[in-house]
Amino acid sequence: MIGALKRFSRTTALALSLGVMGLSGGQAQADESLILAHAMNTDHVFHALSERFMGELDGKAIEIDYHPGGDLGDWTSLFEQSMQGVVPMSLTWGASEFDGRLDLAYLGYVVSNWEQAKQLYGPGSDMLDIYNGILHELGLHAVGIIPTDFGSVVIRKGVGRTPLNFPADANGLKIRVPGLPMAVERFNNLGFSAVPIPLAEVYTALQLGTVDARSFSTAVETYSLRDVLETNILTNDYFEHAFWLVNKDWWEGMADEDRAALQTAIDTTLEWSWGEAQAKSEEFLQKARDAGIKVVELDDAQLAAARKIAHETEWPAMEKIIGSEIMNQIRQAAAN
Repeated sequence: MIGALKRFSRTTALALSLGVMGLSGGQAQADESLILAHAMNTDHVFHALSERFMGELDGKAIEIDYHPGGDLGDWTSLFEQSMQGVVPMSLTWGASEFDGRLDLAYLGYVVSNWEQAKQLYGPGSDMLDIYNGILHELGLHAVGIIPTDFGSVVIRKGVGRTPLNFPADANGLKIRVPGLPMAVERFNNLGFSAVPIPLAEVYTALQLGTVDARSFSTAVETYSLRDVLETNILTNDYFEHAFWLVNKDWWEGMADEDRAALQTAIDTTLEWSWGEAQAKSEEFLQKARDAGIKVVELDDAQLAAARKIAHETEWPAMEKIIGSEIMNQIRQAAAN
């Protein structure tokens, strides 16, 4: 593995990244050194992906200072630090507070299974260019799209209900959603009473019965909440994907051979990551089952009904934000 896995303070991170970039934005040295950071723990696919990437760089004159687990900030902070060039490379999600069009990443029922997801978001797909059209305006460049998992609805212990037919079955159930207008709208339309609650408060909200359910739960997150859950419903209402981001000026300013070596390692790692992400999902769903959580899939008719609700409500609202041209591309891709 390239480089020692050091822990730097934010001040050290800033000093190193400025040293790499040069205050004038000039050409980077051939012997490249950079910070790679993300906010997730070592159970997450981000960690496996980071280790694989560093392994792909063995023998290259590139040193990676790796910072997992949020020791340089949470995911929103890392997005902003990459915009500023403080952290030149990060694995994180689109922070729509900087551009509302990035909520496109949370749009409901774009894809419903892993095969469709790889076709739309995988290597060589059009979605990378679509996202970069937004990210470049923020001083960022996405060198790839990272698959994580599909989102599920999970039900807390003691509720005793399994909503599968939407919107009727969800009537009267309070569900935690992230603080996104799109998320509130989606789950209200699916029949729930949507309650925005910060992620850090979800466990307590389920434990105390403040809400009956949680949305946007990936398999890893379901397993982490296993003590308070009885059911995981595989709604697959959105495909969680993240961005492999670099500071655009830093990326364009480095030596051509270093940038090419990094992009090759990134592409190889992302191709591998699709199998790894799906395997992680299946692994943690099985762990959830072993912990006593009932895992339920929607049948074709139930899935089609939920998809129809999202397409008739969320999609027109998103079109007003991102424009008809991009939305039509997504409609065409989702129909295949």
